[in-house]
Amino acid sequence: MDIYKINDIAELIKDNSYVGRGIVIGKTKDGKKACTAYFIMGRSQNSRNRVFAEKDDVLYTKPFDESKVEDPSLIIYAAVRKFENKLIVTNGDQTDTIYDAIVDGKDFKSSLETREFEPDFPNLTPRISGMLTFGDNDFTYEMSILKSADEKGSACNRYTYSYAPLNGLGHFIHTYVCDGNPIPTFQGEPQRVAICDDIDEFTNSLWKALDEDNKISLYVRYTDLESGKEENRLINKNA
Repeated sequence: MDIYKINDIAELIKDNSYVGRGIVIGKTKDGKKACTAYFIMGRSQNSRNRVFAEKDDVLYTKPFDESKVEDPSLIIYAAVRKFENKLIVTNGDQTDTIYDAIVDGKDFKSSLETREFEPDFPNLTPRISGMLTFGDNDFTYEMSILKSADEKGSACNRYTYSYAPLNGLGHFIHTYVCDGNPIPTFQGEPQRVAICDDIDEFTNSLWKALDEDNKISLYVRYTDLESGKEENRLINKNA
């Protein structure tokens, strides 16, 4: 087993009908840009009735058809937010938890000590989060997963990973292993994946690999480490 293998993210997820929500953070092969990506999938009508929308430099999930919203509590949230040199991305309202903590001078890990997995029994969906910290024409990043300690939701296990970026390498974490009932929770460390230099190549490859029936939206941001210039791609299945 090659523990340093760098995978093609499209190969990891193709033919897998349901990996849930996913976060990718890493550095382009040329070492010039930071990559951040977030996608959502859904099985129910309520979950599929969503799009991504940007407002005031914040990425939100929002209903596609307001009349069909059943329960907004776990599906409508700010997914990507910035504060100073920090970029936060998560699969739930813990985006705001991290943001508020950073504003108060706290850190990523301690902010998530106040949160746990989602209360959507029997799936008990993990909360996945990431944060990039920019400085000196480079960045570092952290990722987290909060998941149930057992099938009953008796306790929450919290895992945090800190990374120094390497050219061409990213890390990919998602909520589920595959489809199921209940849906099996992601296992192990974030997966090592390749980050190419071209944002369109990366975006199109990832979107194409996601299951056609269950994919909903994808957002990708490349940040130039020298200038700070951002380039974004946003795809909504409900367009």
